[in-house]
Amino acid sequence: MTTTQDWPKLPPVQTGIRGRCPRCGEGRMFDGFLTLKPKCDHCGLDYSFADPADGPAFFVICFGCVPAVAFGIWLEIAFQAPYWVHLITTLPLILLTCIPLLRPLKGWLVASQYFYKAQEGRLVTPDMNAQESQS
Repeated sequence: MTTTQDWPKLPPVQTGIRGRCPRCGEGRMFDGFLTLKPKCDHCGLDYSFADPADGPAFFVICFGCVPAVAFGIWLEIAFQAPYWVHLITTLPLILLTCIPLLRPLKGWLVASQYFYKAQEGRLVTPDMNAQESQS
């Protein structure tokens, strides 16, 4: 049986963008388009630690949607384009700059959480400091 010390530290970009397990780099992280699997099929890593929340959507909105919508606004102001022009230019541009980026960004954020051991914050009390110094 392999222990956690036997796994190499894989960069989050390398594993996350490809949708691979952040621990072994072999198993697939997703079950469907954006749904995380419960655990890795290859090494058994439990993905319950992962909570990217709205991170992927935030990055997609900032770097995908904003420029695409700016293009639509520019098209309307510069040419007073009819609705059908927006339907065949702006709508596909928005879809092509937003949807394909969601999965790689979610994978990268999940892999980053694993790599950097990110977890929910907790309040450190004097009792906890004393326990840590004794061990």
